[in-house]
Amino acid sequence: MRILPFFSSAIVTLVLIFVLGHKWGSVPPFGKLLSPQQGFWQNATPISKNYNEDLRLPALTGKVNVWLDERMVPHIFATNLPDAYYVEGYLHARDRLWQMELQTRAAAGRLSEILGRVTLHFDRMQRRKGMVYGAENSLRVMEQDTITKQAVDAYTAGVNAYIHQLDAAHLPVEYKLLDYQPEDWTPLKCALLLKYMADDLAGYDNDMDFTNACHLFGVADASKMYPSRNDSLDPIIPIGTAYPAPSVKAIAPPDSVISGVQQLLHFKQDKPDLDNGSNNWAVSGRKTRSGAPILCSDPHLGLHLPSLWYEVQIKVNDMNVYGASLPGAPGVVIGFNDHIAWGVTNAEEDVKDYYLVQLNDHGRQYLFNGSFQPTTPRIEDIVIRGAATLHDTVAYTHWGPVIYDTAFPQKNGDKRAIAMRWKAHDPSDELMTFLKLNHAKNYEAYVDALKTYACPAQNFAFASKDGDIAIWHNGQYPLRWKGQGQYLLPGTDTTFDWQGFIPQEENPHIKNPERGFIASANQNPTDTTYPYPVIGSYDVFRGKRINEQLAAMDQITSDDMKALQTDYTNLFARAAIPLLERHFKPALLTKTQVQYYDLVAHWNLVADAQSKAATVFNLWWANLEAGLWDDDLDRGDNLVLERPASVTTLQWLLRDSSMHFIDDVHTPQQEDLSQLVQQAFVKAVSTADSLDRTGHLALGLARGTDIQHLARLPAFSRMHLRTGGGPHIVNATKQGHGPSWRMVVELTAQTEAYGIYPGGQSGNPGSPYYDNMVSDWVQGRYYPLHVFDGAHSDDPNIRYHLTFAPGR
Repeated sequence: MRILPFFSSAIVTLVLIFVLGHKWGSVPPFGKLLSPQQGFWQNATPISKNYNEDLRLPALTGKVNVWLDERMVPHIFATNLPDAYYVEGYLHARDRLWQMELQTRAAAGRLSEILGRVTLHFDRMQRRKGMVYGAENSLRVMEQDTITKQAVDAYTAGVNAYIHQLDAAHLPVEYKLLDYQPEDWTPLKCALLLKYMADDLAGYDNDMDFTNACHLFGVADASKMYPSRNDSLDPIIPIGTAYPAPSVKAIAPPDSVISGVQQLLHFKQDKPDLDNGSNNWAVSGRKTRSGAPILCSDPHLGLHLPSLWYEVQIKVNDMNVYGASLPGAPGVVIGFNDHIAWGVTNAEEDVKDYYLVQLNDHGRQYLFNGSFQPTTPRIEDIVIRGAATLHDTVAYTHWGPVIYDTAFPQKNGDKRAIAMRWKAHDPSDELMTFLKLNHAKNYEAYVDALKTYACPAQNFAFASKDGDIAIWHNGQYPLRWKGQGQYLLPGTDTTFDWQGFIPQEENPHIKNPERGFIASANQNPTDTTYPYPVIGSYDVFRGKRINEQLAAMDQITSDDMKALQTDYTNLFARAAIPLLERHFKPALLTKTQVQYYDLVAHWNLVADAQSKAATVFNLWWANLEAGLWDDDLDRGDNLVLERPASVTTLQWLLRDSSMHFIDDVHTPQQEDLSQLVQQAFVKAVSTADSLDRTGHLALGLARGTDIQHLARLPAFSRMHLRTGGGPHIVNATKQGHGPSWRMVVELTAQTEAYGIYPGGQSGNPGSPYYDNMVSDWVQGRYYPLHVFDGAHSDDPNIRYHLTFAPGR
């Protein structure tokens, strides 16, 4: 009789082994995940861990020392550049491997390989954008340059050295949860990471919105809804700066072509965050207490864990650079060395145009210059976990990939073929710019570094120990006639092609201005006297606030600059509240409503985490925008027609308080702005009162900030952080977006630098260095950035020593 229980136990055991050893839908194989030897337990890192280590790695040519400070920032000391980049790649992989691979998979449209059908539409869109195509084009140029190729190859070898020594127990926990293995790193992935950033920073446009608005409301209204440039209160290059006559000029065709597209466009577009941008500025030693220039930089991007940035110092011979690196690429992107400092903000220019093309023969030909020409087909094999591979053929034309056609419609979508011309597809070597900046010693070397930079265009702020400060609005900008690129263009011939690019030396720039500072915050680069037409989505109020403050300051210190980077004053509200009050009747309010109106009326315009007035104002303005635009724009059926930017709306209302969009098209009566403002406030109070009753009206509770894990895993995220700020505020923190790295560098004889980012050096959620800087970031604190000389290993700020040597 004992044989039956034995067989029963054996069967149950076999079933459990099978069930726990396999992935079921989105559920990971719990047998592996819970295994004491290989499961997630192995990813827990004790606070007392000793990080001292001697490592022997293939492909190194000499000894490399790495010192880790109290925040696990590595300080790399090598005798040659390839060894330095090799070790940087190894350390990036050690701390951020899963993040590196996920981001490049996302760029390449390969998420479905690990996540299944849930990411299929995203992957198809990435393929149709030509992300890999653009990366391949750039990689060819990168590999033609000895400096870039050497850096990328060494970095790639370092990443793979770490991957090849990984065992199942020490895989990052995300691989265990999602049940897949890392793959080897390649130089193409370095290029893909740069295209990932280009998509985020140079992927925004309003071409289709503008085209639809022309048909629905007319060209005049469309031009006001989606202007090529907002009114400039305070451009990057000071008003009145003289520009030389343009050396080249685009010739416009004789006839308007906006009317050439007769049907409305129905394509659901997923655009990057409009507020992807940054602040940067530099002040001359004439305005500082120390007499040395100070440079400040804080890029505003999506906030995630692991964080986008990774701090590092790299010292090789006479190069000694420190700053924020991108896991997935060699070198430092924003930082400083022994001679200079630099920071970047997004230039905001639109470098993406769309062309209506006529396909035939199943997309194998398109009409171009009077005859049907062959397209270049690119077969995209999209591997889908748990399903059959999808084969999507993307047709490439003179303009670029056909992003929409009959094979890739939206639900109830448009069936026409639209090709995309995007600067990010062109061969370029942006990495070279940063590698050169890492070595640069003066203004001339900084200018030389910028010459290879194309996309995404950036404002490069600069300061040096020579006393120079400068800024270049830099990138390759299409040479267009006025209005070209704002709407869908005919793609049947070269009439509507770009006519080259604005010469790099004629990009807006300035050195050592009389006012004693340079600054950019994604505003217009110039006033209207700049001779080339450009299209962009610019902010207005952050730049205005920064320029006002810097102009009024003297005897500036690093602490002053930290305070300005974390400034909460809302100049958007300063401009909007008088408008609202002119069209508002407090006498019509109830007693409860008066209480909330008084909050705004007596607000000091400081939108810190404790501010209740900031929440009420934000609700009031949001309801006003909804009342103003939604009745006209909400037409369903994937019509491409988003609301104009808040800055655009405010400036339009300030110019014309009776603009016709104020009227609600769904009502028989004619509404005016006073009615709209009153209704918006009543709705705002309804929401505000509900928040107030639960103790959540303060901005830090009503909105706050969520820093989510890249896989949206709540346990690995930092949620409900009590932050202030907003999109038009110098401290531009939003719910999931904001200053991703804050840096202040004072270029005294011994450089003094401070910085912080909202995360930690480790990408392992089980490490004490995963999110250890988040709370200090919320509070506006900074850490000193230690720059070691490589000779004094007993510095009290050094906690651990790693030695890398050739071998196996």
